[in-house]
Amino acid sequence: MSEPRIGVFICHCGSNIAGFLDLPQLVEYARTLPHVAFVQDNLYTCSDAGRAQIRDAIVTQGLNRVVVASCTPRTHEPLFRDTCSQAGLNPYLFEFVNIRDQCSWVHMHEPVAATAKAKDLLRMGVARAALLEPESPVRLPVMPAAMVIGGGIAGLTVALDLAERGFPVKLVEREPNLGGLLNRLHRLYPTGEDAPSFIARKVAAVAQHPGIEVFTSTQVSEIRGFVGNYDVTLRRGDEQVSLSVGAIVVATGAQEFRPAGLFGYDGQHVITQGELQQALAKGESPFAARQAATAAPGKQASATAAIADTKAAVRSARPPSIVMIQCVGARDDTRPYCSRICCGTALKNALLIKETDPSAAVYILYRDLLALGIAEEDLYAEARSRGVTFIQYDQQRPPLPGDGQVTVYDALLGEPVRLPCDLLVLSTPLVSQSGTPELAQMLKVPVDAQGFFLEAHVKLRPLDFATDGIFLCGCARWPCGVGEAIAQAHGAAARASILLGRAEIEADPTVAVVDEQACIGCGLCQTVCPYSAIVLSDSAAGGRKARTIAASCKGCGICSAGCPEGAITMQHFTDAQVFAQIDALAGVASGADERLPVAGEVGVLS
Repeated sequence: MSEPRIGVFICHCGSNIAGFLDLPQLVEYARTLPHVAFVQDNLYTCSDAGRAQIRDAIVTQGLNRVVVASCTPRTHEPLFRDTCSQAGLNPYLFEFVNIRDQCSWVHMHEPVAATAKAKDLLRMGVARAALLEPESPVRLPVMPAAMVIGGGIAGLTVALDLAERGFPVKLVEREPNLGGLLNRLHRLYPTGEDAPSFIARKVAAVAQHPGIEVFTSTQVSEIRGFVGNYDVTLRRGDEQVSLSVGAIVVATGAQEFRPAGLFGYDGQHVITQGELQQALAKGESPFAARQAATAAPGKQASATAAIADTKAAVRSARPPSIVMIQCVGARDDTRPYCSRICCGTALKNALLIKETDPSAAVYILYRDLLALGIAEEDLYAEARSRGVTFIQYDQQRPPLPGDGQVTVYDALLGEPVRLPCDLLVLSTPLVSQSGTPELAQMLKVPVDAQGFFLEAHVKLRPLDFATDGIFLCGCARWPCGVGEAIAQAHGAAARASILLGRAEIEADPTVAVVDEQACIGCGLCQTVCPYSAIVLSDSAAGGRKARTIAASCKGCGICSAGCPEGAITMQHFTDAQVFAQIDALAGVASGADERLPVAGEVGVLS
């Protein structure tokens, strides 16, 4: 290429950057850097006006490299690459310098040192930009079929959406029946719709759709390939089934936490909200006489039978009483998160009990009550109007069950309150499914600290994994209600449809390139690659040599760093480009009057 002519665009990002860095000083400094032909600052470089200025400058100033110093490449690099393409510049002649996340945000109390660091980062970015080369994306064919893992409400919805769009769907469920958690619910809140009927209609629609092939009692045993071209092996008993799909949607759901050792939980007299719902779903009143007391010796009383055991209450003069305790096993050191559906479930079940017996006393003991949206607020108001009693408790002074009552300290009264209790119901969180780590390893996708699958970006790509071609929705991602799971399923199906609707896709060319002449075929690169993107095969150069599967490579650089012969180059991140950044950090900027601080000399960098 011709001599580099670099355009530098520095973003104010409102006050996110300009409020902490000396931008006029940074702009003037950028003009002194080698190969910089044009410098401009923008209030919001990512805005339509900011991107129009970049396109205009590329044309009018004859720029052949672009550097943007702003927020984060994770969210904005594709946007600025596309801007360069619109002006006729190869998108890989663009360099991003993060002076917000890595500078102004982390050093907001040290503006002088933060500005010095921003100069360092800018100098390094310009040095690398001067050595950038045009790159061409890798083109890949797409198999127009999808696999959905999980047959709950989210998985069923995704499968139907994709099949209605004409894409063949393979629906894989490890349980014998489709339906997931909804098979064990009574009614859905806040609508009050009958859960078994609702999920039965969905299951029937899936079973009857000619574009959906259902695999129940089936596990995923192996996943190979890359975006648009996945080869999957399923295990169903002793049988193995091979599939080829272009996209995968994870909708494996979650499971109710069993609070063993908490509040005397025994599944009989102390149960969970889920067990209460199962009994209600069978049409049994929680205040009917239970049969467990007369069960044959040696047989354990069921939770359903235990719910109905109110003989003590019937013998007494008072109405039957049920106590619900919220946040059991949640919002603590082990599971610090709120499960988001427990409060709504408690409100729903409290109202159902009131329908069964209006005289029943229902107490909800809560730390904080979460009613999401107007509909759940209405549920809360209805519960109060129908006599459900709400008492807030402190985590340091939890309720104490025993001897047919529950003692709770009421902060408003300033004293303990003893509540009669014929049945104690614990509201426990949803937790990740067993087998999630193994599935995540096969898919090469991350999970969070609580074992739920982790999306690519919580705001910008909430239904995508960082691994292209794999999507997620529902409680596999995070605890959510039925309505939210369905909405996410529609979104995941739409995301997958974008991929499946293309004959071919373009993949990022930032991949490892092997020099066969230098490669000695040791296989270390194949061993360390976390994406199985390098294989050894016979080569025209003689012997077995490493070869990159470009579509699988994520450009992490582990193979290049580990190669003992230096035979692997990271395309778009060459050694020369990286060393240029290092030299720029340690050296003196051309045309600068004084040496700038380097790492270790500025306190915030030490």
